[in-house]
Amino acid sequence: MHVTASALIVYPDSGRVLLRRHQRHQSWLLVERHADPNEHDPLAIAFREGGQETGLRDLVPWPDAELRHVVIVPVPAHSREEAHEHADLRFVPATKVPGAVQPENPGAPLRWLSPDEARKTIAEAKDTLSPHKLAAHSARLEMAE
Repeated sequence: MHVTASALIVYPDSGRVLLRRHQRHQSWLLVERHADPNEHDPLAIAFREGGQETGLRDLVPWPDAELRHVVIVPVPAHSREEAHEHADLRFVPATKVPGAVQPENPGAPLRWLSPDEARKTIAEAKDTLSPHKLAAHSARLEMAE
């Protein structure tokens, strides 16, 4: 099992969340990645990857830096590694400049979606965002307005 850290990036002013198209999985998912050598802080990993994969440089914890969700995600085998699992630690960073998104490469497009659209868009049921987590985030967004 590998440990990964994910970012469910939100734009609180609109209540939208950002998903990234993952070529390997052929689906829209959260921004996530393995730690680089000598990285041990999952929050820092999620924010570093969030910035690198989206071009957003103003990410801040929202509404705080708490770990929001832990999911065991099956990863299919490919040419470089056998099938395995990720223990994915999920955090929620926010941006104030959603228009600044820039995919890290043309094969990794980004989409801002409502929480309901995000739930419907994520293709693999085993890796869906839990509805009560997104509903809770949506309620916090509405209260912030």
